[in-house]
Amino acid sequence: MKKLLMLLSGILLLSGCANQQMPSYDYSALKESKPKSILVVLPVNNSVDVKADTSVLARATYPLAELGYYVYPVSLVDEVFKQNGLTDGNAIRSANIKKIYDIFGADSILYINVDKYGTSYKVFDSVTEVELEGKLVDLKTGKTLWEGTGRFAEGSTHSNDGALVALVKAAVSQVIDTTKDKGYEVSASAMSSLVHLGRNGGLLVGPRHPSYGKPEVKK
Repeated sequence: MKKLLMLLSGILLLSGCANQQMPSYDYSALKESKPKSILVVLPVNNSVDVKADTSVLARATYPLAELGYYVYPVSLVDEVFKQNGLTDGNAIRSANIKKIYDIFGADSILYINVDKYGTSYKVFDSVTEVELEGKLVDLKTGKTLWEGTGRFAEGSTHSNDGALVALVKAAVSQVIDTTKDKGYEVSASAMSSLVHLGRNGGLLVGPRHPSYGKPEVKK
């Protein structure tokens, strides 16, 4: 009986640990800064696909604008950096943050890392995956306001076909998805995952959102 009670206690303890929620994100810096505008710059491309940084950049505006922030036109911003010799994400990261503020006058800057991008072949499935990291920084102070991660994957499953047919279809799907850059489409969902979910919490709504300034609703 004593052993049974000890076993039950152990199970309950493990169950309690499993049910504990991740700590919520500390938004104090973001709330103090209250950024109205975001400068999105060319991401750092850690993937093997050379198109990853420009594709993700092209899909970055909508989810941020949807949250109520003014987003500087990404093509214009990218062109300004290129004219100043900053042609990739790493070079932009090394730029003087005060000088960036003087040029653009934005409240904040969003740095993005593209950790995974593209279509891979997995037995009976061809999977297109985009994985991102993001960091929002106050352009006046250099202080980090928010950090998060986002991921989205979309597959073409052929498991109901015969083994040989499924293998051929998956290989063909990979070639087609890579050729037409399916990652560009998936990037939109990965960006939405980044800003809406983040790591322990997504980016808070900005001043152009109807819910801005209203009491937060517990999810």
